[in-house]
Amino acid sequence: MTLDLKLEELERRKRESELGGGEARIQRQHNEGKLTARERIAMLFDPGSFQELDQLVMHRNTDFGMDKQRVPGDGVVTGYGTVQGRLVYAFAQDFTVFGGSLSETHAAKIVKIMDLAMKNGAPIVGLNDSGGARIQEGVVSLGGYADIFLRNTLASGVVPQISAIMGPCAGGAVYSPAITDFILMVKKTSYMFVTGPDVIKTVTHEEVTKEKLGGAETHSQTSGVAHFAADSDEDCLATIRELLSFIPSNNMEEAPRVATRDDINRVDASLDGFIPENPNQPYEIRDLIKTIADEGHFLEVHQNYARNLVVGFIRLNGQSIGVVANQPAFLAGVLDINASRKGARFVRFCDAFNVPLLVLEDVPGFLPGTEQEYGGIIIHGAKLLYALAEATVPKITVITRKAYGGAYCVMNSKHIRADMNFAYPTAEIAVMGAEGAVNILYRGAEDREAKVAEYKEKFANPYIAAERGYVDEIIEPRFTRRKLITAFAMLRNKRDSNPPKKHGNIPL
Repeated sequence: MTLDLKLEELERRKRESELGGGEARIQRQHNEGKLTARERIAMLFDPGSFQELDQLVMHRNTDFGMDKQRVPGDGVVTGYGTVQGRLVYAFAQDFTVFGGSLSETHAAKIVKIMDLAMKNGAPIVGLNDSGGARIQEGVVSLGGYADIFLRNTLASGVVPQISAIMGPCAGGAVYSPAITDFILMVKKTSYMFVTGPDVIKTVTHEEVTKEKLGGAETHSQTSGVAHFAADSDEDCLATIRELLSFIPSNNMEEAPRVATRDDINRVDASLDGFIPENPNQPYEIRDLIKTIADEGHFLEVHQNYARNLVVGFIRLNGQSIGVVANQPAFLAGVLDINASRKGARFVRFCDAFNVPLLVLEDVPGFLPGTEQEYGGIIIHGAKLLYALAEATVPKITVITRKAYGGAYCVMNSKHIRADMNFAYPTAEIAVMGAEGAVNILYRGAEDREAKVAEYKEKFANPYIAAERGYVDEIIEPRFTRRKLITAFAMLRNKRDSNPPKKHGNIPL
């Protein structure tokens, strides 16, 4: 065979792989509002940068007539390229080939790029669109899933792992995304569940649709499994690119700095009157976050889940910062089970990947009630406490208003190694609110209103904490941005560590 014929044969095989399951199945994918695996890869990576690996790999199964159904690539596109100029590894399951089902070789392709990502210190992005394990291969396909789970676990805290659910993801397949750092789902076209509607109907007699059971809105609002719910494949991939811009390539690096024209000395006088005079009046904490952030930009994570706590990324003078903030506009910013879990997970990600933390505190305490106690608020609340206490990245707190009781301690107080603690003049740092305190201290007193006023004057302020050094500085709100940028710059070379140990035992 001449060289020209050999090159033609190579091109023929590549074209066969690129065609996947064929034009009809590609059209069906498009009709469902979904991009193909290769279209998704092209949209995720910088133009022309993606290098495909194992394009010609095919399964080895001969049972159930599978020897007559072999497609180069075996239902998954794998490789590496750049996103905004930085190395990223990715796999994209191809639903047009055997429904994207995972076989022994399909899994081996994914494992290969995961191993490469670990060796080279680069993020892993998984674009999931699969019917699950390939039934024709039995336990071999299950072993493939376990091989992936192991690498997800070993890579955790070493390189960022991002999972996009862009179609079905059911059964054992859900556990790989669950171990990764961030999960994105696409509304109306993706779903995740351990057992599907048919099994649930048989076992528990409940009737539920796939969308209600495990759609993007369910997991982004109710279960908290998904961190982002995208409107389309295009929106999902754009969010991944933006998310990658805020985080480092691995745990030995810092997040990339981004040039900004936003003045580090910018003063916003409106913040002086931002906190309402009535301590029970709600306000929108996102407005404060955006006011201090570079260009007013805030990438919120878990936006629709546990809305009493807001988490996400901003930049201050080009530096990526993780924000954890109580939200007075929802449940008064109280901490509950879901908010504690949400905050703890985000804090641990930031600490693992060297992203400094900013805590904006306005917390009246933990949510009371039998539902919370029976649900284990003690253990779940301790997760957030553990995460913030364990974190060694630069940590700064700004107390905007209430800092009551145990929640004061949990929300990155000085006592759990916060580096800098600022307070607004409107801050109230106390064991509890004035009304509750007077009910205990002066039970049955006739001059109750006077006692409340006296307690507020004495304790509903930041000055006792400042006198004891629990607050480093009481600041005018208008200078918040400048104070934070200066403090984070001071902490840039911070070195801190935890006692030597295999690992801690976080309350799970």
